[in-house]
Amino acid sequence: MLSTVSKIHNQGKALEFPQSEGLLGDCMLKYGHELGEDSTFGGALIDMGKAMKLMAEVKESFDINVKETFIDPLQLVHDEDLREIAHHLRRLEGRRLDYDYKRRRVGKIPDDEITQAMEKFEESKDMAERSMFNFLENDVEQVSQLAQFVQAALDYHQQSADILQLLQRKLRVRIAAASSLSRNNFRPQPLRRCPSALNVSAASSSRSKGEMPALGP
Repeated sequence: MLSTVSKIHNQGKALEFPQSEGLLGDCMLKYGHELGEDSTFGGALIDMGKAMKLMAEVKESFDINVKETFIDPLQLVHDEDLREIAHHLRRLEGRRLDYDYKRRRVGKIPDDEITQAMEKFEESKDMAERSMFNFLENDVEQVSQLAQFVQAALDYHQQSADILQLLQRKLRVRIAAASSLSRNNFRPQPLRRCPSALNVSAASSSRSKGEMPALGP
């Protein structure tokens, strides 16, 4: 997600946090090419590696979609609406304490100060209640954002399912093609020896039989 956020905000080079599907796809492509496309298993690994890479791209798009349609609006609610409510609640608590203190000192504090403290307390109470009411009245918008999140998840899983279904059909075709081929019998390849190796082998055989090797002229 950090990589996705960097891309959205164009914050230079994105941090490298690749999708797990992409890592798996790279691995399968590497060893599939090493086995060779002519190999049934090698070709199947290549097909699956490509599918995993596509799924990584789909997941990256899902991350971006969720960031734009759900996480950003949620962050905005936290930074503005909830912060405003918290501010009004803190002010309300401070003015309540001030009003309680002055109310208990009736006769020692001028009545106009007590009245002023009461008015400020009522003002803060009204603002706090109004901010909470406005927040709760936005439930349609907030539920709509949840619905967009669910829709993005549905799109991601549907696209992933389409990729996997196509991959499954390709693998079935490869299995059918490989099953129809005649199997070759195993034939060990003869070991090719160089002339010097043959001379060493002959000398070893002679010594094992008790024969003396021929001396030169």
